[in-house]
Amino acid sequence: MTFNLFNHCKLNTMDVFYEKYYTRIKWIQLISICSTVFYSTNIISAQTNKTNTEQPNIVFILADDIGFGDFGCYGSTKIKTRNIDALAKEAVRFTNAYSPASTSSPTRYALLTGEYAWRKNVGILPADANLSIDLSYNTLPKMLKSAGYKTGLVGKWHLGLGSKLDPVNFNEEIKPGPLDIGFDYAFYYPATNDRVPCVYVENEHVVNSTNDIEVSYKKKVGNDPTGKDSPELLKLKHYMGHDGTIVNGIGRIGWMSGGDKAKWVDENMTEDLLAKAKSFIQSKNEKEPFFLLYTTHTAHEPRVPSLKFKNKSKAGIYGDVIEEFDYCVGEIVRVLKEQNLYENTILIVTSDNGPRIKEGYIDGALENLNEHDPYNGLRGRKGTLYEGGSRVPFLFSWPLKQDKSFDQDQPFCYIDMLASLNSMLNIKLPEAQLYDSKNASALFFDPNAKEYRDYILLQNNGGSVALRKGDWKFIPSKKPNADELYNLRLDYSEQKNCLSENEEITNTMKHYYSSLKK
Repeated sequence: MTFNLFNHCKLNTMDVFYEKYYTRIKWIQLISICSTVFYSTNIISAQTNKTNTEQPNIVFILADDIGFGDFGCYGSTKIKTRNIDALAKEAVRFTNAYSPASTSSPTRYALLTGEYAWRKNVGILPADANLSIDLSYNTLPKMLKSAGYKTGLVGKWHLGLGSKLDPVNFNEEIKPGPLDIGFDYAFYYPATNDRVPCVYVENEHVVNSTNDIEVSYKKKVGNDPTGKDSPELLKLKHYMGHDGTIVNGIGRIGWMSGGDKAKWVDENMTEDLLAKAKSFIQSKNEKEPFFLLYTTHTAHEPRVPSLKFKNKSKAGIYGDVIEEFDYCVGEIVRVLKEQNLYENTILIVTSDNGPRIKEGYIDGALENLNEHDPYNGLRGRKGTLYEGGSRVPFLFSWPLKQDKSFDQDQPFCYIDMLASLNSMLNIKLPEAQLYDSKNASALFFDPNAKEYRDYILLQNNGGSVALRKGDWKFIPSKKPNADELYNLRLDYSEQKNCLSENEEITNTMKHYYSSLKK
């Protein structure tokens, strides 16, 4: 099922009427023709303006490292997500939704381009990486701009900046970047909140820059203390390479000097980003729909909740930052309603991949979950090809077009938002510019919709890919005789490798996999 949001003018009946009527009155024929043309032109003009105002706004909220079991509407009892749960009661709740990859950069690449990131060897990127998106590509914001949308990005970027010929310099104009791939406005941090530089960029310049920023991922720069050399200055212990420059009492990956006035304060990041997201919504032009990609830093490490949410959850610091994310969702809903935009806004809430509770910092998260299961029984975690790495919560709300809320159990991957919005908004982008993206629009409106694609490919950070086809999940291995096959309908948690028991299915999946990953 697809929806055409454009109410085209229907003047044929009126034109026929005028034609028959005025042939009898020849002495005013010329005047009537001119009047008809004038009338039709004004109707078309008015209808065009009406069409623009009727296009839905789109807010895509992309969390960082939030798991399939972290919201109340997905089974959590220890973490309170009242705002998200309230939204779920009015929305479509997907039970088999996937991020395109189990790590950040490849997921974001696939969402914005509609192309699998492994085709371009996109993995987790450092902050000084070149822009990973080809400027000639169609992208989600470019497509929406072509349909009259104002496009905005607020939050995490992590897709590279600059080019080989013009490497990023954080003291100068920063481009190419988000504005060059279709965003009209961008307020973002370059990579992750555990990597330098710990600064915000607004459009093409560092906010509050003092023009003395130096960044390196190869060697120490400047004289700022590091986590390795000055552990006594840390307020959060670390491991796994988070021993670079200390910013706000936290060791980061990489080294940075300068930019003291530009550095963020971790406890304020939620409000900093939320304020910009709300401001973008509030600045809406009545005749211009908007698309906002709001990419929060929650629940990526370092987990540093604001004072408002610190020690508030029954699931420790991990629960604190999830409840803080819930607050952000509630604020976006509140502002949309205050602006009378909620009914005709497509609102999506999801995550870029599953969590990894203990990764770079020793914050007590794993030890204080209080029996909370972020994975909701799924095997694996962020970075793996198992379900816990890329099966994510996914809520889709569009009150004006949805008759009721329901659960959607069909497998879905949000690499397909490009083609789905192309269909829903009747943009009619050529299929070649949709790349790997497929039209899943029926799933958002029909609980009985059939599967819209034959397969889903899921990537880990190393570029390895798993295949889901129907109920079956095939995980190839580079090691001999180590491939895995699971029936997800019967074995939700991927505990029983049934490869040897299903030779025919295995051969089919292997053949299918080989033909697809080219």
